[in-house]
Amino acid sequence: MDLSIVIVNYGTFELTKNTVNSILAYSYPFNVEIVVVDNASVDDSLFKLKEYFKDRVKFISSPKNNGFASGNNLALRTVDSKYVLLLNSDTILWENTLEDIYGFMENNPDVGACGCQVLLEDNTLDKACRRSFPNVKNSFFRLFHIPTKSKDDNYNLDNLDDDGIYEIDCLTGAFIFTRKEVLDEVGLLDETFFMYGEDIDLCYRIKNAGWKIVYYGKDKITHFKGASSKKQRPKLIYEFYRAMYIYYKKHHSGESNFIVNFVVYLGIALLCILKLFLNIFKKKN
Repeated sequence: MDLSIVIVNYGTFELTKNTVNSILAYSYPFNVEIVVVDNASVDDSLFKLKEYFKDRVKFISSPKNNGFASGNNLALRTVDSKYVLLLNSDTILWENTLEDIYGFMENNPDVGACGCQVLLEDNTLDKACRRSFPNVKNSFFRLFHIPTKSKDDNYNLDNLDDDGIYEIDCLTGAFIFTRKEVLDEVGLLDETFFMYGEDIDLCYRIKNAGWKIVYYGKDKITHFKGASSKKQRPKLIYEFYRAMYIYYKKHHSGESNFIVNFVVYLGIALLCILKLFLNIFKKKN
């Protein structure tokens, strides 16, 4: 198999259906398989997806929802392909995106993972699709909206061309096109992360192993990133800040002394509490 596309579904029949259909809408000069993992959905979305796609898609049913990383890993342990695409269930592929990035990876054997331009529903760039690795300094600048021209201090890389092709630190988990040999080398997604952060952690390990990570801005997908609701579930807010804590502790706590680490952990906890408090007063739409 040339390419395995892994999609995790959790109660999102319509979104997942549209994502898969956007893949099937085109033909490719390479073999493609689609693997949908149902993360113990509490509705009938898995049944409906099986009825709709039948043998055009492989399905894996998880008995328990252990998170996004765990769901992806269920599929990654079964695939035997040259390339793997981790794709969110709320995305739409544009024409030529897969073919172009596949060709780019074929022609650049030193690239371990590649992403594309990810557009939100309002056609603006999802800044998560090209990032620097988070650290104390760039996180501070981002939190307080302090502009900087330094690449190392610019977490969202706002100064770079949206349509360009260049090496970056980190991709979004909504679209990570990687080599199976890379995953065999660095390991699968870290299941300590329930959701959020597992993409940054994977990219960190890929780069540490000597592979390049590239943003390929000439091709696009659309990502329906929950933009219709201003109010978030407390669980999602908690997991977002928990992911910050896990990532920092895993990769950066050893670089700083006890006082710095304490301040970082305290800051993450306070931000989480503040976000949860402010979320109470937000409307659902």
